[in-house]
Amino acid sequence: MREQLHRLETEVGAAKADLPMGLSGVFLTHAHIGHYAGLIFAGHESAGAKKLPVYAMPRMADYLSTNGPWDQLVRYDNIGLVPIRDGVETRLNAYLAVTPYQVPHRDEYSETVGFVVSGPTKRILFLPDIDDWDQWDRDHGHTIEAMLAKVDTAYLDATFFDDHELPGRDMSAIPHPRVTESMSRFEGLSRAERDKIRFFHLNHTNPARYPGSDAARTIRNRGYKVAKMGERVCLD
Repeated sequence: MREQLHRLETEVGAAKADLPMGLSGVFLTHAHIGHYAGLIFAGHESAGAKKLPVYAMPRMADYLSTNGPWDQLVRYDNIGLVPIRDGVETRLNAYLAVTPYQVPHRDEYSETVGFVVSGPTKRILFLPDIDDWDQWDRDHGHTIEAMLAKVDTAYLDATFFDDHELPGRDMSAIPHPRVTESMSRFEGLSRAERDKIRFFHLNHTNPARYPGSDAARTIRNRGYKVAKMGERVCLD
């Protein structure tokens, strides 16, 4: 979290002094370690933030409110929970809105969502974790192709490149869509639709992390992109 806040300040300039931790708010996708644990730095023992707005789905909010050490953040008003709902837009100001869409994933402690971030004229899909594209349609009535058609840029789960990254582990028990699978699925889309896709959320075992790797070259050659640290997308 410290490194991320420093990078954010470097990229966009110093935040307003009256904002908790320099942030206007935080949207949570789900309760897996890399997606919410940084909240601990808002706490009494660290930043001592005052009512940092944290936008959370119902199970996520209940989990934070009833389990330590997260409940202390709520009781001490380090964070202020703001409810969000599946498919319901949260408008932040005249120019920016965020809509959560529930996706199938390992939901031990909370729901899992991706977000569509809407600006004045353009939209981004932010979807770091999902178990299966077809299951999203079966369970929640959304196809990834229909979602791609609604947005201008899509950051999609690319945790694993293929099924050969974790020796000694049953990768069927970790059912993210493999990058190879996603590329094959999207092969029939137009070049303009494929050009929207940025693969991200790469596990440390994913060889596509390295721009010079065969995996990264394969992604580029097939008309897709891997997200880069610090890249920006204009919403207008």
